[in-house]
Amino acid sequence: MLTTFSAAFSGTLIAVLDIALVIGVAGVLVRKKVITQEHITSLSAVTVVVFLPCLIFANVVKNFDPGALPFWWTIPLAGAAMPLVGLGLGALVLMRELPEKRNLLPLASMQNAGYLVLPIGLKLFPDRFDTFALYCFLFILGYNPLLWSIGRLLTAADDGRIGIRRALLTPPLVANAMGILCVLLGVDAWIPKVALEAVELLGQAAIPVATFILGAVLGSIRLQLRTSWWDAVRTSAIKLMALPLITMAVVWMAGLDRSEPLLARFFVIEAAAAPATAIILQVRTYGGDEQKIGTVMLLSYLACTVTLPLWMALWGVVSSGVP
Repeated sequence: MLTTFSAAFSGTLIAVLDIALVIGVAGVLVRKKVITQEHITSLSAVTVVVFLPCLIFANVVKNFDPGALPFWWTIPLAGAAMPLVGLGLGALVLMRELPEKRNLLPLASMQNAGYLVLPIGLKLFPDRFDTFALYCFLFILGYNPLLWSIGRLLTAADDGRIGIRRALLTPPLVANAMGILCVLLGVDAWIPKVALEAVELLGQAAIPVATFILGAVLGSIRLQLRTSWWDAVRTSAIKLMALPLITMAVVWMAGLDRSEPLLARFFVIEAAAAPATAIILQVRTYGGDEQKIGTVMLLSYLACTVTLPLWMALWGVVSSGVP
């Protein structure tokens, strides 16, 4: 049991630390004023408006095949269910402080479903990464609309200028909907290959740029530990502890550890991942309490470097049946 635990923990820890290194370098560049606030704002805007939509559209059109997996529809449902469970838990914990602290709810429920999970999957499952990536894209079909609608509404500054239509019709959400419709209606076959490749090329910039932006934004934040530490403890307890525990219980009861072991591990990684990079992009693009959200997110990412490997190690022991 100790060998199984140690192998799973160390393997996941190395994958997480690789990504943390990129975030750390970006943070140092900001601290040294090599990257300015204007740079960060411009990168955030172009990522939300161009890179993210291209990544989402290309991935959906190329990888969403309803006939390839008989259980494909359960993965988008899980993508919607996981953040909704987190939102419910967050609402219960913060009940007496809502709506003032509604911007904490996405941090407690909406994980970095692609930018953190995909690199970890590539590190942990290089020989099965195509299948792992497909799971991720299907998961995002259900998850992304919630992140860019409910998450966007909860995170944005309530300055009286943001209407429901503007909040919901964000470029990533529109790209997601268009990609799904193209596949379901068979229109994807009419998209010129060269055009799709061009969109995919732009989309490839989203993951590294968004990861860099996360590090740059976190590096520019003055930690508000005195006023934010309790919020960070509560949101991290939900996102990094309660959600993975609930997910592991559901996955184990469903028997996925025996029938679909890679999918089971994918769900555990998703549940244990730190808050979404998109939350920072939303704050910088649409307004919000950047210092507070950034402080909570930074502390969550620091905690995730330990909690995510811990959950993967525990799942390795549970799924292996080692006494």
